[in-house]
Amino acid sequence: MQKVLIANRGEIALRVIRACKELGLKTVAVHSTADRELMHLALADETVCIGPANATDSYLNIPAIISAAEVTGADGIHPGYGFLAENADFAEQIERSGFTFIGPSAEVIRLMGDKVSAIAAMIKAGVPTVPGSDGPLPDDEAECLTIGRRVGYPVIIKASGGGGGRGMRVVHEEAELIKSIHLTRTEAGAAFGNPVVYLEKFLTNPRHVEVQVLSDGQGHAVHLGDRDCSLQRRHQKIIEEAPAPGIDEEARAMVQARCVKACIDLGYRGAGTFEFLYENGDFFFIEMNTRVQVEHPVSEMVTGVDIVKEQILVASGKPLSITQEDVVIRGHSIECRINAEDPKTFMPSPGTVSFFHAPGGNGVRVDSHLYSGYKVPPNYDSLVGKLITYGATRDEALARMRNALDELVVDGIKTNTPLHRELVRDPGFCKGGVNIHYLEHKLGIK
Repeated sequence: MQKVLIANRGEIALRVIRACKELGLKTVAVHSTADRELMHLALADETVCIGPANATDSYLNIPAIISAAEVTGADGIHPGYGFLAENADFAEQIERSGFTFIGPSAEVIRLMGDKVSAIAAMIKAGVPTVPGSDGPLPDDEAECLTIGRRVGYPVIIKASGGGGGRGMRVVHEEAELIKSIHLTRTEAGAAFGNPVVYLEKFLTNPRHVEVQVLSDGQGHAVHLGDRDCSLQRRHQKIIEEAPAPGIDEEARAMVQARCVKACIDLGYRGAGTFEFLYENGDFFFIEMNTRVQVEHPVSEMVTGVDIVKEQILVASGKPLSITQEDVVIRGHSIECRINAEDPKTFMPSPGTVSFFHAPGGNGVRVDSHLYSGYKVPPNYDSLVGKLITYGATRDEALARMRNALDELVVDGIKTNTPLHRELVRDPGFCKGGVNIHYLEHKLGIK
């Protein structure tokens, strides 16, 4: 691979550009008409406008992206995260057009993108899953009621093709089950084009813990430890950290080893994340993300492994550059997602950044495409940066995050920085091990 096209925008596009430059690869940055002033465009070797501001006509326009690769002579395409990153059709069309998709095969993306087939694959690999229907719910209502009684209430109905917190409905009593199944099926068919739903036990106070993996599709895979992403609002992560604090070490070692085995069994290629609910010392698989995650920097900080570079290298056909023995978890890292939004109402806050000052100091990393004078467009996700700190201990990483957040200046638009400043001083979060409902309870969200 000699030239990589980055099919994304913002901070992740800048992150991929940096990795490519370190590897000595040429780069192509594609952009919409709303994104002509993005920072990474000035750093890329070539740029191509692929359409208007609407993402459907630009960043989600598969023919336009492939055409851009053709006219620039790119041979690899990195999808970043979001947009088309987990679109199996995109991966398939890239490969059919003679380019390399920097990610897993279309077959694996499809397998993991369907929650029912993903759970079946995890059960086969020995990865612990949430007790449930272990497959699609049948049309037979009596059988559905039997499954609900076996699992025990409360249960949650989930869309097989859903994700990001969409396509879910919690059922507390048997009398609500059948109606809830019908409603979720209808919503799933409309939202995802797939009406298949399944049932799981609803865990009441779990944490969200995930395992980062790298695999080369040649029989070699490693894990890079775990992350805690429990501080969430409406299923959207706010703060992440590595390693997850207060996890039973025997359970941790077991689930990490099972994730590595699953990668080898699947013939998985690239970076991936196994997401789990963790409750009472037990892990329960919920889904696998077949791409680089927003929160990947915290794993990089505690292992010293460049996840994006490994993605590119294994997509080029090279074996992993590391073995499991090379991976040593040292210290602690925390990431705060900086969003262009009102810190109280969470409404998006696009506009011109009149002044931007990034914090610094030992153990501080800033992944952001912001600069003074940059205009944040209203057309895309509100994430404008990630503030990451590292320390020898969790307390040190937290202290450095408090300092970094106090130093961060983003004038001209609203950001959620005031919320982060409050959270990193919150006694419950500072203690470690809060569950996925903690932030919403703190914010008074029901």
